Amino acid sequence: MGKVTHTLFMAGLAIGLASSTLSKAQNADTNSAGAVFVMTNNVDKNEVMAYRRASDGTLQEGARFATGGRGSGGNNDPLESQGSLTLSQDHSLLFAVNAGSGSVSVFSVHGSRLSLVDKVISGGSEPNAVAQHGNLVYVVNVGGSSSVVGFTLDHGKLKQIPNSTRFLSTNNSGAGGIAFSPDGRFLVVIERLTNDIDVFRVQGDGTLSSIMVNPSAGPGAFSVSFASNGAALISETGPSGVANGSAISSYEVAGNGTLTPISRSVPTLGAANCWNVVTPDGSFVYTSNAGSSTISGFAIANTGALTALPGTVVGTNPEGSTNLDIAVSSDGKFIYTLNSVAGAIGIFAVQKDGTLLNVGSASGVSPLSGFNGIAAF
Repeated sequence: MGKVTHTLFMAGLAIGLASSTLSKAQNADTNSAGAVFVMTNNVDKNEVMAYRRASDGTLQEGARFATGGRGSGGNNDPLESQGSLTLSQDHSLLFAVNAGSGSVSVFSVHGSRLSLVDKVISGGSEPNAVAQHGNLVYVVNVGGSSSVVGFTLDHGKLKQIPNSTRFLSTNNSGAGGIAFSPDGRFLVVIERLTNDIDVFRVQGDGTLSSIMVNPSAGPGAFSVSFASNGAALISETGPSGVANGSAISSYEVAGNGTLTPISRSVPTLGAANCWNVVTPDGSFVYTSNAGSSTISGFAIANTGALTALPGTVVGTNPEGSTNLDIAVSSDGKFIYTLNSVAGAIGIFAVQKDGTLLNVGSASGVSPLSGFNGIAAF
């Protein structure tokens, strides 16, 4: 009887300690201002790393969460895309691509804690980016015959839409980015290798119209975001051999999917601008210039026109950091960059005039290990 009592006591103590630990974790998330997520893209076991965000923007590394799939592996920017890790519009779900196993994982977000809700086949080969709007999710498959495939979203579960596959302009187009327009009427995909911008109209049943292929205004089109007024903002790596020759362009999207440049190839004064992010209030867009380890900032007019902030380069990571993807907190107060070579997350506070204040970095990212994708709220 004594042994039974002791066993029950120890079991109760273990449950109490576990409950206490869980309570502390829950309290930590309750008291945090938000979270930042990055993806390992590991070839054997893809995982998402979570960080709790404090009110001053600093990050505390938390747990890792398995996607249930495999990444592509590699060293520096192997996916060559923006959107491999994407938060839903309401920040309740996180989508992660598994390029090595051809699938997409969906997590439920609880502060900096994640719960795997679903994992589905991407409908193609080597998915590298995801976009979501309402109950629609589209995935870019960059391998084989380059394509986009659509899914309906219901309580975190994805179901492929019949006849939703649309092929890009050519096989192996090197798709680098995908985004829905703010009103959900258009889906835009960037083809890196052809330097084209593909526009699809979203139809009533969730499928897409035939492709409308538009040439990029400048060389090196890579990724796409949208301004609040519906202008498409395209990052450009710039002409080959030109030092710090990257740029960003904005476009008006016509009803038939054709694009008209608003601001054409505005210089970032940095190198290898492959990613950009728009602040939640739509006032600014920031570009991540991986080749110069800098961030450039631009004011966005109501027309979609872009004007460089004073000095253009408004944030600087340590030399050689190679900041890849970029994210902004949901309150618009902080910018985060995934610094591949430095093995860190760069942290910047957004000032009232749009300039950035470097407030340090967070560790935990393994240098040159194939990490891709960053998302924040």
